[in-house]
Amino acid sequence: MKKFALLAAICGAALFGTGCLVAPVQPPYGIVYTQYKAPLDYDQANSAVGKKSGMSSTISILALVAIGDGSVATAAENGGLTTISGSDYEYTNILGVYQKYTTIVTGE
Repeated sequence: MKKFALLAAICGAALFGTGCLVAPVQPPYGIVYTQYKAPLDYDQANSAVGKKSGMSSTISILALVAIGDGSVATAAENGGLTTISGSDYEYTNILGVYQKYTTIVTGE
């Protein structure tokens, strides 16, 4: 019974460590390797692709340490944008050891 409880605790911690992406689209997730881009916007009727873009990122190592600033405001600042017309995100995961989430904004 103790082994079952330990296994359940480890599985629960692993699930907790994966986190949740809050976006209108979450493409398939690979256990060994994942890399994709997807929309962060959900109002496509009022979004346009701008001429300039900016990015901001966060990374996680072993799901133990996560650092960075993946905010839309920082992405806009990094791209020199004053008006944001659209936003996407890019996600990379390698065996759960290394994860990177990048916010990409476009505008003027």
